[in-house]
Amino acid sequence: MPKLKTKSGAKKRFKMTATGKLKAGVAGKRHRLISHNGKYIRQQRGTKVLTPQDAKTIKSYLPYGL
Repeated sequence: MPKLKTKSGAKKRFKMTATGKLKAGVAGKRHRLISHNGKYIRQQRGTKVLTPQDAKTIKSYLPYGL
């Protein structure tokens, strides 16, 4: 069997935790922030762990992990 290719966009955007969960940067922090309140902006800081449903899709893009 030939080797599988990793999707380049996925390897740039996601990291795996020690337990195998996927971390990703939070969307909605680039522009138009004046229309969002302070609580929203604070909660969008840093990274979040993906839901199991989303992680299943992303793990298919990363056949050999990260």
